[in-house]
Amino acid sequence: MTAFLGQAAAAADSTTAKLTDPGFWVNLLDYAKEQGPGLGLKVLGAIAIFWIGRFVAARVRGGLNSLMQARKVDTSLAGFVASLVYFAIIAFTVVAVIGQFGVETASFIALLGAAGFAVGMALQGTLANFASGVMILLFRPFTAGDFIEAAGIKGTVKEIQIFSTTIATPDNIRITVPNGAIFGGTIKNFNGYETRRVDMVMGIGYDSDMDKAMAIIREVLDADERILKDPATKVAVSELADSSVNIVVRPWVNAAEYWNVFFDFHKNCKEAFDRSGIEIPFPQRVVHMQQASN
Repeated sequence: MTAFLGQAAAAADSTTAKLTDPGFWVNLLDYAKEQGPGLGLKVLGAIAIFWIGRFVAARVRGGLNSLMQARKVDTSLAGFVASLVYFAIIAFTVVAVIGQFGVETASFIALLGAAGFAVGMALQGTLANFASGVMILLFRPFTAGDFIEAAGIKGTVKEIQIFSTTIATPDNIRITVPNGAIFGGTIKNFNGYETRRVDMVMGIGYDSDMDKAMAIIREVLDADERILKDPATKVAVSELADSSVNIVVRPWVNAAEYWNVFFDFHKNCKEAFDRSGIEIPFPQRVVHMQQASN
């Protein structure tokens, strides 16, 4: 401890001696005269570069925000992308400022690149979900409130986030699906168009009058104001099945009325068939028995 205190005291005495030496101040003044102008210009250049870079970053961020809002891009995505571009420009500006003082920036940039590559490999799945989320929010294959089928899940979209999408199934189960699984596969959007075709099949007995049955079906369809006149409804015999003659019924409705029309038509058609004596057969099988000869 005594030796340490002695060294500290000696260092303090040496520093005091330098500060009281006129030659030290003369040398310092000469150095300032030689290097001062160049160093001052570097400082001014660094300040100018930083100010210009910050100004450009702010203008680019504002321009991107305005552009994406004009194209009705999701607000959260617009803010995220604009901020990401802003900080990227600021990072390049800082590197340029450091280079203004003669610091070698090539190794610094290479180090940043290697670090970014390592982080990207570690977060490969997360980045894939992020990229898919950006694509979903940009191209809008579906929006909140749409009924979709994607990644093997069918339900109503409740929320679209950067990394995942929340879907409520028809029995109201909340499911969170990674965006990578959604955008990497087939997406069925049942609300993608304003109208939908309702595909139904009505089976009648072989002994029933097909023309009469088809006329009754058309009467039921005409009585429903929810069924569109254009495109026209298709009613035709589609199959001579094992137990019935199958008639396809394909009316067009507004997408929101799909299930209501589907359920109501089956009820109304069954009641109309009963009133007119049109049989809707049960599954049947004809068995031929042959007695074996002795």
